[in-house]
Amino acid sequence: MNRSIFLLLVTSMLVALSSCQTAKKKEQSRPNILYIMSDDHGYQAISAYDKRYINTPNIDRIANEGIIFTNSFVSNSICGPSRAVLLTGKHSNMNGYKVNSGAFDGSQQTFPKLLQKAGYQTAMIGKWHLKSDPTGFDYWNILPGQGAYYNPDFIEMGKKTRHEGYAPFVTTYIALDWLENKRDKSKPFCMLLHHKAVHRTWEPDTSTFAEFTGKQFPVPDNYFDDYATREAAAAQKMSIRKPDMDIAYDLKMEYDGTKSRFKWFRTHTGRMNAEQKARWDAHYKQVQKEFMEKGLKGKEYELWKYQRYMQDYLACVRSLDESIGEVLDYLDKHGLADNTIVIYTSDQGFYMGEHGWFDKRFMYEQSMRTPLVMRYPGHIKPGSRCNKLVQNIDYAPTFLDLAGVKIPDDIQGISLTPLWEEKDPKWRDALYYHYYEFPNEHMVKRHYGIRTKRYKLIHFYYDIDEWEFFDLEKDPEEMVNEYDDPAYADVVKDLKERLEKLQVQYQDTDRSTY
Repeated sequence: MNRSIFLLLVTSMLVALSSCQTAKKKEQSRPNILYIMSDDHGYQAISAYDKRYINTPNIDRIANEGIIFTNSFVSNSICGPSRAVLLTGKHSNMNGYKVNSGAFDGSQQTFPKLLQKAGYQTAMIGKWHLKSDPTGFDYWNILPGQGAYYNPDFIEMGKKTRHEGYAPFVTTYIALDWLENKRDKSKPFCMLLHHKAVHRTWEPDTSTFAEFTGKQFPVPDNYFDDYATREAAAAQKMSIRKPDMDIAYDLKMEYDGTKSRFKWFRTHTGRMNAEQKARWDAHYKQVQKEFMEKGLKGKEYELWKYQRYMQDYLACVRSLDESIGEVLDYLDKHGLADNTIVIYTSDQGFYMGEHGWFDKRFMYEQSMRTPLVMRYPGHIKPGSRCNKLVQNIDYAPTFLDLAGVKIPDDIQGISLTPLWEEKDPKWRDALYYHYYEFPNEHMVKRHYGIRTKRYKLIHFYYDIDEWEFFDLEKDPEEMVNEYDDPAYADVVKDLKERLEKLQVQYQDTDRSTY
């Protein structure tokens, strides 16, 4: 063979090999994305945020090995709309999913679709709650509707199958099976792992009963809030103290306390196997017996309801945290941890007795604020904290940024990556919020507003016209509406002007469609 031809062939082979190795290295350098989201998990029930109620070592592990966001919020505190915001990076008025009815338009742009085009393998596992089938995913296996805690059904790519076990662990096992057996391991992956827990009606795994039986938790100082100066707060129907929290449906008691009517709802036990049912009966029949013997009334009864609620709620958190630990252990065992960014959050916050409430919806702190912790070895410094104002519109652009995908101009959020790169980026100084779902069973009025680091301004509208203003530095529990206080007149005026600018920025100015 001619020497020059031989050298040309060798050179070509080396160039091709180098190109392949470069492409492979580039593919491997793009991080896997594991986004874990629970339902209605208040930041108060995560020990990295608040140590009063429960220890959550596995969620804390993500925070300790990465970053905890201390000012993380949602833009519309309700399940389905929050999920639509996650997928699109756009406020509810722009993605079209404002309330928990109708169906999400899966034909629109979402970050999983953009990641697919960029070579990622995408998976959606767990609670979907958007009514239309998932799009933009190579694999999906979802709970129908709200899903069940015990022996839940899952819909795998259109086929429904019943799984034996408790929902957080079943969801986790399906996710680990996909990671181990179903994905293309030559590609980076993006998995959305969405848990049903800890959504109402807080049905614990039978293995957690012993830890929380009879345990007493600190009662919020404003548990007996009278809602003076806050008309919309007084009109809600999500009070623990009142029948809004049902003695049978929510608290698993057989009678309502008056012994006058049978109220046992078999929705709790209808899917259980014999062993689960036996353990459930042994636990709750004893709780019911003790309750009936006490004959509680008035404030004692209202305080008992709070403790009963917290016992079941936190028992669900316990299983949720354990299931997350299983996922983290899998990543470690299979060499995936170093190149996988792990995110944990909830679809919104939740009331744990503050203002006497459960549920969410309001723009008040415990509802609008949501936990957010992330871990990315070699990129996020362990033990980092961020107090910037971040929102769930920011998740989609963050994932695209991590994957090296251009963020479309119509996405309204901002990539969070500069916040852990030890820079001091120019950042937003205010957040926009809009809740639309009224009338509804909880009767929280429609409202929109602005939140800065220190202040919050809310406008309730539709069948009411009320403004509320809070100085969060002086009144962190939002107990006194200072809207008409002359001392804050200039602050309120400025906030109204900034609120209007945010509505223009987010294209949310047309009230005729609300």
